[in-house]
Amino acid sequence: MVKSRFFITLSYNGKNYVGWQIQPNGISVQQILQKSLSTILRSNVEVVGAGRTDAGVHAHKMFAHFDWEGDSFSIENLVHKLNNYLPKDISIHNIQQVKPDAHARFSAVSRCYKYYVTTKKDPFLQELSHRVYFVPDVERMNALCKILLEYEDFSSFSKSHTDVKTNNCKIEFANWEQKGDMYVFTINADRFLRNMVRAIVGTLLEAGRGNLDERGMHRIIQAKNRQVAGDSVPGHALYLEDVKYPDDIWL
Repeated sequence: MVKSRFFITLSYNGKNYVGWQIQPNGISVQQILQKSLSTILRSNVEVVGAGRTDAGVHAHKMFAHFDWEGDSFSIENLVHKLNNYLPKDISIHNIQQVKPDAHARFSAVSRCYKYYVTTKKDPFLQELSHRVYFVPDVERMNALCKILLEYEDFSSFSKSHTDVKTNNCKIEFANWEQKGDMYVFTINADRFLRNMVRAIVGTLLEAGRGNLDERGMHRIIQAKNRQVAGDSVPGHALYLEDVKYPDDIWL
């Protein structure tokens, strides 16, 4: 029987999970999705994600793939059954067949994250955004965002002792936008290092409170040392916004 590969598009609230990836110390999104898919299809199905999200981090649009060699199934029916079976904090948007060599992680050409910062005490947003007790200087933070586009080695914003071969990333876009009491940071890159976005946001907020200028930002990046950058902000306000793939992978 011919093996077919399918991409799943999903969203999740990461509050109750140790992250996307299966880990021994708690429940992950990958674990729940894999178990649900295997139960519905009555076969052991392995799910591979577009990347890791850390504990508590959310996804507006995450992609994962699985392979299937059994009888054909109705995609619409499978989406419906998965959404009925999965917990309330995980939602399936779409399942689409792709070329057999398409890979949710390695075929991705870019990823987009958003981080939400608020200056307002709001009981409905406290678990979905990060509250700061100062008014950030957006203009200063965006001046430092432009500096990020000049570099490729982001060792200063990476968790130490990770298993990646290179700390080089190509950041295509980084910008803060103020929406009332909410400050939204958007960043696009071909790939991200572990903890990278949260470390960048923490560093930019130092600029936003007047403690870091452009010369200091250059020094931080050139140092290639995590100790010199700002503190990482909490994960509960970070969202994987989208993952882009080449048009020719879809069937």
